[in-house]
Amino acid sequence: MASVIQGYEYDIFISYRQKDNKGGRQGAPLFGATQFREAGWVSEFVEALKTELESTFKEEISVYFDINPRDGLLETHDVNASLKEKLKCLVFIPIISQTYCDPRSFAWQHEFCAFNKLVKEDQFGRDIKLSSGNVASRILPVKIHDLDIEDKALLENELGGVLRCIEFIYKEPGVNRSLKPSDNKNDNQNKTDYRNQVNKIANAIKDIIGGLKNPSLSIVIPVRKDSSNIFKSNPEAFESIAVLPFANMSSDPEQEFFSDGISEEIINMLAQVPGLKVAGRTSAFSFKGKNQDLRLIGELLNVNHILEGSVRKSGNKIRITAQLIKVADGYHLWSEKYDRQLEDIFDIQDEISLAILNAIKIKLFGATKEAVLKKYTDNPEAYQLYLQGRFYYNRYDNYGFEKAIEHFEDAIKIEPRYALAYAGMAYSYFSLWFFNYLPPDSCLPQMNQAIKQSLHLDNEIAESHIVMARMKFYYEWDFAASVIEFKKAIELNPNIVDAHVFYAICLGFLGNYTEAIKHASIVYSLDPFSLYNNLNVAVVYMMAGDYEKELEYGRKLIELEPNYFGGHYHVGIGLMNLKRYEEAVTELEIAVHQNYGSFTLHYLGILYGVMEEKVKARKVLEKMRNLASTKWVSNCDFGDVYMALGEFEEAFKYFEKSIEIHEGRMFFSKYNFRFFPAFEQDPRTKQLLEKIGLPYP
Repeated sequence: MASVIQGYEYDIFISYRQKDNKGGRQGAPLFGATQFREAGWVSEFVEALKTELESTFKEEISVYFDINPRDGLLETHDVNASLKEKLKCLVFIPIISQTYCDPRSFAWQHEFCAFNKLVKEDQFGRDIKLSSGNVASRILPVKIHDLDIEDKALLENELGGVLRCIEFIYKEPGVNRSLKPSDNKNDNQNKTDYRNQVNKIANAIKDIIGGLKNPSLSIVIPVRKDSSNIFKSNPEAFESIAVLPFANMSSDPEQEFFSDGISEEIINMLAQVPGLKVAGRTSAFSFKGKNQDLRLIGELLNVNHILEGSVRKSGNKIRITAQLIKVADGYHLWSEKYDRQLEDIFDIQDEISLAILNAIKIKLFGATKEAVLKKYTDNPEAYQLYLQGRFYYNRYDNYGFEKAIEHFEDAIKIEPRYALAYAGMAYSYFSLWFFNYLPPDSCLPQMNQAIKQSLHLDNEIAESHIVMARMKFYYEWDFAASVIEFKKAIELNPNIVDAHVFYAICLGFLGNYTEAIKHASIVYSLDPFSLYNNLNVAVVYMMAGDYEKELEYGRKLIELEPNYFGGHYHVGIGLMNLKRYEEAVTELEIAVHQNYGSFTLHYLGILYGVMEEKVKARKVLEKMRNLASTKWVSNCDFGDVYMALGEFEEAFKYFEKSIEIHEGRMFFSKYNFRFFPAFEQDPRTKQLLEKIGLPYP
C-alpha cells in the first residue's frame, strides 16, 4: 500500500530495537498470525496506533513495521536493499528506549540516522510549517524509558535541537518501564493515560501530513533550530539558558576582563544546577558585540532562556544590570539593576543566579545550594586578578597562557588559599606543555605542584579534577585514576564542557568508542560554536574510524572560522583516511599555512609518505628540524614522518624517546600506524603500545 502522497513508499515508518519487543502478551494474536503470539510492547503499540489512525483520517494510512520477532535479526549490518525505499515515508517514529541510543546498532545507524539524512534532502525537508503556524519535525519520537544524559545528548546532536517526545513511561519510586494499556494513570507518577498518548500521536501525524499536503507552507529550518513545537500538549520538562557576555560600559576598555569574568562566573555557578542545561562559554561568547535577535540566538544555542546585561566599573563603584528573556516570545521574565561597591560583587553574583533560578522555577536545597553559591575568595583584588587570568587563558595561545599564569600567581600572593587560582595555573602550564609551547621540564613540575595545592585546599572544584585527570592520562599514563578524576569532575559539574570533551578523548584512546561518542555529543550539545571543542569532537570520530563524521565536523569548523587551522586539518586527515589523497594534500597544506608547527607539518609528512612522495616528505622533515631550533617539536612527530619514509629504525628511536619523557602526543601516533601496515605489524610496535598501556592495534 502506497503513501497518501505520491512518490513515497509509506506514510509512517516505525523504528525500534528488537529487544524492546520481547515478552509475552495476553489475548488474541496480533495481525491474525499465530507466530506473533509472543510479540510485546511495540507490536501492541502499532496495533493501537493503527486503530486510532482509522478514526483520525478519512483515508487509510500506511504503516511500515518490521514484525519479524527473531531477536537480533536487525542487529547485523546486512542491510536489506529495499530498506532505503521503505524509509521514503512521511513520518518517522522511533521508539526511544534505554537501548535505542546505541551508535553501533542497526536501528540507530540504518534507520534513525539514515532517515534524518534522507529527509533533509527530499522535496519537503525534515522540518515543516503546519497550518497553525507552528513548526514540526517529521521525526516523531515515542519515549518508553527515561534516558541517561549521554543518550539524550546523542539524540539532540543528531537532531540538532531539543528532544521533544510523546512519552509512554510508567513511573513509581525505583520504576522506569513502558506504559501499558492496563495501567491506571492515577497510579502513575506521570499521570499519563495510554489511550490518550496514542491519540496525541495520531493527531500529531495528522497535523504533519496536513502540512506536507500543503507544500506552500514548507520552510527550511536551520540545523540547530528547535522546530518540534507541535508537542505543546506534552512538553518534556527541560530548562536551558545561555549567559551572554555582559557589555563593558566602563570608560576604560581594559576593564573588559571584568565584564567577561562576571558573565563567566555566572555561567560556572548555573552550570552546577541539576536539571539545567547551560550553554558553554565559548558558544555564548561567540555573540559578543553582535546585535542579533535574542530569539535567533536562543534557537542557535538550543536554549529556552537568555541572560544579558552590562557592567560599569569606576574605581570602587560598580553598576550591573541584568535581564532574563524567554526565547519563545521575547518576554522579560526578570530584570534588575545593582549599584554597589566592588566588595559586594560576590553578593551580586549570588543574587543574579538565585533570581534566574527563581524565575525559571528551579529550587535549590542543601548541599546543591551551597555548591552553587560557594565563594572561593572574599578578596575583591585577588578576584579581579583571577578574572584577568581567565581572560588571558581564553585566548588559547602561548602568550595568553603565560600572561594567565602571571595573574594567577599575583592573585595567590594576595590570597594564598585561592584554590581556583591554583587550578587556573595548572590548566595554563598543562596547555603550554601539551601544545608544544614549552619543553616538559619547563612546565610539568609547576603544573603538578599547582594541581596538588588546589586539591589540598579544596577537593570539590571540577576544574582541578579535570586537569588532574589529564595529567594522569597524558603524562603519568595511569588510566584508571584518570577515569575516576573525570567522573568526579562531571559529578561536581555536569555542564562543564572540558570534562566531557577530554573524557571522550580518554575513552577513545582506551577503545570505548560508544561511550566516547556519547560524551562528544554532550560537548556539541553544550558548546556548538567552540572551535577547540569541535576540533576535539572530530578527533573522537577519527579515533572511532568514522571518517565521514570527522569530515563533517572539519567542515563545520571551516564554516565557523575559515582562518582556523583545525577545519582544514581534520578535513585533510579525514580525506587521507578515505584514501582521497590529492584532496587531502590541498587541505593539509592550508592547515600548515594557517598554523605553522609540527602539529600540522607532521601530518603532511605522513600523507606524502602514504602517497610515496618521499622527496616531499623529506622536505617536511627538514622544515620540522629547522623548527626544532627555535621551539619544541615532539619526538613522536619526528617518529611519524620517519615511519612514513619507511625508515623504521629511526622512527622507533624517536618513539622510544617520546615514551621515555612521557610525551602525551605519543598516544595520537597509534592512529597513524594504520597507514603503514608493515610498521603496525612489526613486533616492536606492539611493545611500544604495551609500554604506554594502550590497546593494540
